[in-house]
Amino acid sequence: MKHRTFFWFFLPTGLAMLLFIAAPIVSVVTQSLYTPHEAVLVTVESCGPFGCTQETSIDQEATRAVREAQPLGRFVGLDIFLDRGHLAFAEVAEAWNTTDSLGAFFKRLGNLPFYRAMAFTLTFTFTVTPLLIVLGLMIALAVNRVSARLKGIVIFFSLLPMIVTPLVGSLILFWMIDSRGVLGSLIQWIANDPSLSLKASTGLTWVMLIVYGVWHAAPFAFVVFYAGLQTLPQDQLEAAQIDGSTRWQQVRFVTIPHLMPLVTFVALIQLMDNFRVLEPIVGFSASAHAQSLSWMILNDLSGETRQLSAASATSVMTILGVAILLSPVLVRTWRDFRSKH
Repeated sequence: MKHRTFFWFFLPTGLAMLLFIAAPIVSVVTQSLYTPHEAVLVTVESCGPFGCTQETSIDQEATRAVREAQPLGRFVGLDIFLDRGHLAFAEVAEAWNTTDSLGAFFKRLGNLPFYRAMAFTLTFTFTVTPLLIVLGLMIALAVNRVSARLKGIVIFFSLLPMIVTPLVGSLILFWMIDSRGVLGSLIQWIANDPSLSLKASTGLTWVMLIVYGVWHAAPFAFVVFYAGLQTLPQDQLEAAQIDGSTRWQQVRFVTIPHLMPLVTFVALIQLMDNFRVLEPIVGFSASAHAQSLSWMILNDLSGETRQLSAASATSVMTILGVAILLSPVLVRTWRDFRSKH
């Protein structure tokens, strides 16, 4: 393609990327370096027959003038990133110097909001992603062996978790695990404990969120792997069968190597999605037991006093976290591409 032709071909996409990706990122990074101006206070002394008293009030005109002069706020640099609500370097250093064991140190870190949210985010990401890849591959292999008459129905029911929106799906499972729900009542009957509640335990809440994450995202992996199985070279399978390989050996040495580019693709997409986990926490009303980085952003933006600077700082760290997670996979993909060429 000629350079001029490529320019006009790529121009709409480039403008859309600048408008909807680059500009918001620049805006978020800029906002994270500023904090809102404090109100200008004035002290007025009023005297009466019983003495003088001092009253402190907000000077509305002066406050408005300061905010109009600097609409972004007061420049603070990286102070928001380093405060107690985020990286909390001072608190981490104090915990390291005053604790006697790693267990006590990590327990102190768990009391800091950012590290508490990061712990659940990483646990959810690195548990759900491999499990959904394995489950999606198993479903794809099973559906590929189903007869042609039943294949359409099986594919439809396999896609149902992905059709349901994340918030609605999490609400459905939330009601099912309630003490009056189907799963909650069944678990109480199995454990012979009428007071058992999955919602009252932090560990069980994490398990339910992870189960929901795998259940909701596995159909995406199934669709991708099932499409890849349709391009599997049959001559390689026939050669493996002639050599006497078992079904597991055919999957291990023929099918999985053929699907590895798709595994990389699914891992990239799901790492990004799982690192930004939010809907299950909201649907399960699990914020008392599990918080994520996205939940921190939502919490900062909610309520009457919206903390835009804090939300922007958390957003920047979320973007950096996604970039760090994806970098090994992208580097490996680039090396494979270079080796083939």
